[in-house]
Amino acid sequence: MDDLSEEEAGYGIGAVARRLGVPAPTLRTWNLRYGIGPSRRSPGGHRRYDAGDLRRLEEMNRLIHAGVAPAEAAREALRLRPSETGRDGMTEDGGPDVRAPVRQVPSPAMLARSASVLDSPTVADGVRAALDRYGVRWTWHQLVLPVFEAITRKDLGIDVEHLFSNQVLAALQPLVEPPRLDTPARPVLLACAEDEQHSLPIYALAAVLTVERAVETRVLGARTPYSALADAMRRLGPAVVFVWSQQDSTGDPAPLSALPSLRPTARVVVGGPGWWDGLPRGVTRVSTLDAAVSQVMEALA
Repeated sequence: MDDLSEEEAGYGIGAVARRLGVPAPTLRTWNLRYGIGPSRRSPGGHRRYDAGDLRRLEEMNRLIHAGVAPAEAAREALRLRPSETGRDGMTEDGGPDVRAPVRQVPSPAMLARSASVLDSPTVADGVRAALDRYGVRWTWHQLVLPVFEAITRKDLGIDVEHLFSNQVLAALQPLVEPPRLDTPARPVLLACAEDEQHSLPIYALAAVLTVERAVETRVLGARTPYSALADAMRRLGPAVVFVWSQQDSTGDPAPLSALPSLRPTARVVVGGPGWWDGLPRGVTRVSTLDAAVSQVMEALA
């Protein structure tokens, strides 16, 4: 089924998905987000992958499995020009054709120093460099959280915390734009508890789900009234609802009991240190980004 024919030259997305072991929705996300997709059309007007497209996708997939962030993997794969690659899509020395310089990823101490003097451009460049090179999870655990810890430990001030938060949020928001899938999927709905202002964790989770797992997400953001969350649930019919509470003042679990019951059902997951004891039955609490991702993927399986 993967062979090319004269009538329908190229590979369809189903054939490419089977060959690479990558779900078709993920291939569509790579095309929309990174511009690595089919470059030709069949006589019938269908988008088709040619041999060069397939080589680039194979290289991107290989790099991602080697731990490279999807954005950087796509850039490196797209640099594999036909005149510079062998039949297997690699350069003569056996590696990807990489010539562009890579922006330096700062250490947490370096990034905290930049934030402490309110150097927004340097903070923004450092966060984006980390996201591009290592992905959302690494950036969150190895850079963002340590910088917040340093800001708090050294008492650098609310102005420094807000500047850093704003730059991280600006870097994460473009990553959570939902892919336009051919087949509508039940999304994951993410919101902060009512009156909760700390929204970075839900954007980090949404970015991981969107970029790494090709999961459709909708982020309502900070200070989401429970009535608005309930309305969004009825409109979207999400598979999972994730609610974040950072502060004790926003962690009353009682309003969760009033969220609507959907058919098919939606799993409710909460995260953050603000939640009080006494969560309603059926609500799952997580304490880490990885645990939140696992709960969502389990619900979607």
